[in-house]
Amino acid sequence: MPTKTPRLSLGPVPYYWPREELLDFYARIAETPVDIVYLGETVCSKRRSLNHAGWLELAARLQDAGKEVVLSTLTLLEAGSELGKLRRLCEQADYLVEANDMAAVQLLSGKRPFVTGPAVNIYNARSLAVLAELGLQRWVLPVELSRTALAGMQARRPAGVQTEVLVFGRLPLAWSARCFTARAHDLPKDDCRFRCLDYPDGLLLSTREDETFLVLNGIQTQSARTLNLIDELEDLVRLGVDVLRISPQSRHTAAIIETFHTALQDPAAAARAAAKLGAYMPCGPCDGYWHGDAGMTLQPRGG
Repeated sequence: MPTKTPRLSLGPVPYYWPREELLDFYARIAETPVDIVYLGETVCSKRRSLNHAGWLELAARLQDAGKEVVLSTLTLLEAGSELGKLRRLCEQADYLVEANDMAAVQLLSGKRPFVTGPAVNIYNARSLAVLAELGLQRWVLPVELSRTALAGMQARRPAGVQTEVLVFGRLPLAWSARCFTARAHDLPKDDCRFRCLDYPDGLLLSTREDETFLVLNGIQTQSARTLNLIDELEDLVRLGVDVLRISPQSRHTAAIIETFHTALQDPAAAARAAAKLGAYMPCGPCDGYWHGDAGMTLQPRGG
């Protein structure tokens, strides 16, 4: 059975960027060969560079540029006001919604197709089947699952459900009711003074041995190292993965998209692409989870 080339997607921006920087970023993204763009605030409801109407206006521009647009929901809801905004997002009918928690899944179930983000814990084929009955159109593999786990789930994937895998970007590891960025500045969460704006790629955390370890991004914790699966493209195609996701960063995102696009069109260029991507990772690469190892490790090539 012939394999098809996966589409490229750009996940939602996980960081807090000023409005103009955010709009300039997406103006550049509109000119890239990325196929799908996820929009919306997924980390903290206090981040309001764009309101609901602003996100919809941006979505229309990207759709006019030929992109498939998906609106992403918050991953951790903590207040009734946030639930109200979630309802409004799920009730709009112009764009597909990425549900990042089960509250969004419940609001969308049986009403319209939806996508589940990597924070929704789909760990087996039975979960996929249940969600498919509720309207699941595409699921994003949780970042902690391995290639072996994915292969097993692909073998039993329900008909009509697409699979998306994060292939480049810092790993989203955890969310908490506490704001770690505010805490790092001895500020309460309710008076954080929007310190996340000072860290366009999150606040880097190192060990006592001065080794980069994690990134603090408000209430979210990320890996310091960047997941990079460019060497696994042929395997991802063989596994029948439909969409390859790139996570935004403040610099080089357009170049990263172009690099993956080139590697997909010309597999012989993948080795050169891997070398090129090295310059775009602030703390180096990792791919441990994919190989069933500790997430921060890197599998030797040919290993």
